[in-house]
Amino acid sequence: MSTTPAEQSARALPEGRYGKPRGGGTPRRLRAVVLAVAAVALGGVLAFVAYQNLGAAPIEAQRRSFAEVGPDSMEITLDVTRDDPARPGVCIVRVRDLSGAESGRREVLVPASVPAVSAVIRSSGKPVTADVFGCSYDVPDYLSSE
Repeated sequence: MSTTPAEQSARALPEGRYGKPRGGGTPRRLRAVVLAVAAVALGGVLAFVAYQNLGAAPIEAQRRSFAEVGPDSMEITLDVTRDDPARPGVCIVRVRDLSGAESGRREVLVPASVPAVSAVIRSSGKPVTADVFGCSYDVPDYLSSE
């Protein structure tokens, strides 16, 4: 199917509507290169931040066991893994009641070169489970033995 010159001119874009065509293509190419470099740099920064926040923790603990000690306390035993065993750390442990709400919390000093620790956590009600909230190398002064 062929088109007549009148149909072709009717399909042509209005001249003032879309601006003049650019010559040479250099500004577009430069803009594309700058945008590509910026995208790669942004991707690198995002990957670094994600690795720092989602990568392996330098110190962490897992609950080995827990047992009820009395009507308002529970003992928990932790296995601690860390990237620098020569550094002391601190772990926050907690107990929960039957509804799942936290009913007691305690900070436990993890001495240097010690792979496991136990602690008794007092509860405001009857505890049913104990777990580890988190660990850090930032030992508070009141827990430090040095």
